[in-house]
Amino acid sequence: MSLFSPDLYRNFAIGFLGGAFLLGAANADVVSDALSPPANAAAAFEMPQPANDFWTIAQ
Repeated sequence: MSLFSPDLYRNFAIGFLGGAFLLGAANADVVSDALSPPANAAAAFEMPQPANDFWTIAQ
């Protein structure tokens, strides 16, 4: 059994074609949303403000 047998080349070809198909499917606009949904930004965080009583005591 030699190192560079035809089986080696055939397995590389099958792996290359399979990987190319998966990359193409992941980058396609129609299929990409089904494989990984688009990210959604979180709502803006608003800092809690001091109550009005705080301002009247300080003055």
